[in-house]
Parts: sequence; C-alpha cells; structure tokens
Amino acid sequence: MNGKATTTRTRLDRGRSALGPALELVHTGRAPTRAVLTAELGVTRATAGAVAAELEALGLIRVDARPGAGAGAQGRPSHRLTVDEHGPVALAAQIHADGFRAALVGLGGRIVATAPGCVEVTADPAQVLEAVVAVGARLLHDSGRRCVGAGLAVPSAVAEPEGTALNPLHLAWPPGAPVRQVFADLVRDAGIEGPAFAGNDVNLTALAEHRHGAGRGAQHLLCVATGHRGVGGALVLDGRLHTGSSGLALEVGHLTVRPEGRPCHCGSRGCLDVETDPLAFLTAAGRTPGPEVSLLQQARDLLRDEPRDPSVRAAVEELVDRLGLGLAGLVNILNPDRIILGGLHRELLAADPERLRAVVADRSLWGRSGGVPILGCTLPHNSLAGAAELAWQPVLDDPLGALATASRV
Repeated sequence: MNGKATTTRTRLDRGRSALGPALELVHTGRAPTRAVLTAELGVTRATAGAVAAELEALGLIRVDARPGAGAGAQGRPSHRLTVDEHGPVALAAQIHADGFRAALVGLGGRIVATAPGCVEVTADPAQVLEAVVAVGARLLHDSGRRCVGAGLAVPSAVAEPEGTALNPLHLAWPPGAPVRQVFADLVRDAGIEGPAFAGNDVNLTALAEHRHGAGRGAQHLLCVATGHRGVGGALVLDGRLHTGSSGLALEVGHLTVRPEGRPCHCGSRGCLDVETDPLAFLTAAGRTPGPEVSLLQQARDLLRDEPRDPSVRAAVEELVDRLGLGLAGLVNILNPDRIILGGLHRELLAADPERLRAVVADRSLWGRSGGVPILGCTLPHNSLAGAAELAWQPVLDDPLGALATASRV
C-alpha cells in the first residue's frame, strides 16, 4: 500500500465513528456541503473528505467536487453533498381503516414509488399485512433497488419492546395484536432484506416532519393529526420521539373537549378523537358520509369545493374551537416551541388560521405570553416517510454495520 493510500485509510479509520453522524446530517439536509459537514462534525477537512468518500462508496450519498459558485461568491466553492437518488430504499407501509399504502423511500425522505391498496381490514392483521408485503415486494422488484429494511405505520399505540398494537380502535384488530412480529415474519418470508419495525402513525408523522418538513429545527415539537378516523399526537424532544416508558405517550385523542359530546371508543365522551376527525366535520356540516371514498377525502373535498357554504363555515368554526381547546391544554402541559398539524387538522388551520391561533392563545398560559407557532405539515405521505425512518435508523447509526447485516438477512 502506497503512502497516499495509507494516509487516506488512517484518516478514514480516525473518522469511522463519524460515518453515522455524517450520514444523518446529509439525510436531514443539515450538511449541504463538505465545509458544513466539517464544521458540524468538528473534524479536519481531510477527515470529513474521507468520511464523505466512504459514504459515497457505500452508495448512500453523492459528492460533487465541482459545484457552481453562487453569484458574488469568492474562493473555491466547497464540495456539494446530496443523498444518492439511485441508492438503497426502505420499504414503508401505512395501515388505515380503508386499506393500506406501500412505498419505497430513499434517504432524505424521498418517496421513490408508492401504491395504494383498498382492502377490508379484518380482525387478523396477517390478512392486510400479506397484501402490504406483496405490493411492497413488487415495488422493490420493479425498482431494482437494494432494501435496507421495512417500517410499518399503524393507527394505534404500539407497545415497546413487544411491538403490539394496544388500542387499534378504528380497525377490527384485537387489542394487543402482535403486528410487528407478523410484519417481520412476512417481510422475511418474502425475501426482503433488512429488519422490520412498526410504530404509531402520528409518531412517525412527527418524526418525518421533524427531520424533513415543517418541524425541522424545533427542539420541542408537538404534532397533532387526524387521518381517516380518530386523532393522534406525538412529541419530538431534541430530535428524538418521546414515546414514554413503554411506547404509549401522547394519546392526545382522548382529551375531553366537550364533556357532553359524542361517545368515544375509549369509553369516555367528547374526546378530540370523535369531536375533530373527518366524521365529526361531515356531521357538523350536515353531510351524510358516502361509501365511495375515505371520510378524510370526503371532508377535504367539502372544504375545497364548498368553502363559503354557511354550514361548512359553521362546521369549520365549531371544529377549530374544539381543536384549539385541546391544543391549549397540551401547550399548558408540554410547553412546545412549535405545533404542527396533519390530516384534516392541517386543512382546518388553513381554512381559519387566525381563529385557531386565537383560541390557543386565549386558553393557554404560554400562548398568552407570546404564542406558539402553529404550522401545517408539509410532507406528502408523511406517515410513510416516518415508517421509513424506522428502517433507516440502523443505517444512520452504523452505515457499515447495518448494510453488511442487511445483505446477510
């Protein structure tokens, strides 16, 4: 081995522990250039260069040694770093009351391919998960991409470390269904590489939005969202999901906002879960839901097509007030520095942002002291992107070890 190669290898050995942190910086868009990567890692330029070269050799990032200098820039521009658009992918899936959606997701939260599935979700989780994995396997085959693992988003609290769905209130699954194990077995049997994971859909929405979307840069991020049915919440603290002692934290859907309101699946009444979801909106607007498309899509269509209809406006105000009351209670307890809203809640925010912000400010101690930014989620298919983050995490922690393990699975 010549002296130059020996020096390069020494630098790489010295910086090998920085491979994971470096990949996460590029993955989340926080290191667009090698100069920024050097500063963020606190290493020498040579070590940062060796680390970037190794990540490029693994097929994870691209290093552009000849980026164009911006107008008025002085000196030699730094190497540009981007995720490899043709690199490995994670298989991601989301289960909802009307079926599922599967996707392939690359680094940077990029959706490479996606396919919906409309099936009846029966009491046996294997029934829908078999369909999910079959669609995912076809996507992988058609793409020709390497798979690093699989992640599953479900509308239920997922107990840790067992991976059981404890309260799938809007699915026919029994409480405690072992969804992670069933999913992992099916993924393995299909010959799909890498480990398999499962998590709550809103937790995963928050994780994806924190890394790639509206939550980027927040230190204490609160996410509240309603999808096809029900309401969920999540908290990201200093870049990590706060899931509690066993994965069950932030079941915000069961905050009471109307003591005399609708009966909730949890046994209480007037919970956010049944007072601010798509069915509640359609009911408040005097519309009878149809079977053609999902409740969420029907609610979105109504907001889009008839925004000035008096009954629609009244329904918006009614649900905004209920949602604002729930958010105010969460602000008093959690003191977040940002709130992001997903699903129908994002559309309600867009329909009447000032009313929602005023309710939160008026009903919360911290809101009165200066206000908490409330934003809509920005990522398409953010639960899928979050499910993929579960599969990407081992690679972000140890790129060399995870890719070597995945290739042996």
